[in-house]
Amino acid sequence: MPAWLQSATTATSASPVWLQTALLLAASNVFMTFAWYGHLRTMQGKAWYVAAIVSWGIALFEYLLQVPANRIGATALSLAQLKILQEVITLLVFVPFVVIYMKQPLKLDYLWAGLCMLGAVYFIFRS
Repeated sequence: MPAWLQSATTATSASPVWLQTALLLAASNVFMTFAWYGHLRTMQGKAWYVAAIVSWGIALFEYLLQVPANRIGATALSLAQLKILQEVITLLVFVPFVVIYMKQPLKLDYLWAGLCMLGAVYFIFRS
């Protein structure tokens, strides 16, 4: 097992820190993706400030998950590792959102972006 993964396990929890962090970040990203882009589908006829207020309400739930995720993650991961983990999760949440909710076609560019993110993960988590 890699050293970073071994050190990410806490004695007080059955789940590794990186897994707790990733699950909370995934849930927070679902809320944030809807806050940022959901209004483009559902609120086209509304004023921008109505969409902004609704988005702020949705984003509150994102922050209620994201802040604990980063606090937990910071106990075993570096700030750079937390950021790259969040970016990868964002892409993993965004692609299904675009295809399923926004009904836009799946593009090969998403695969290439994902491969670039894997490269970022490699460089941030190696050592």
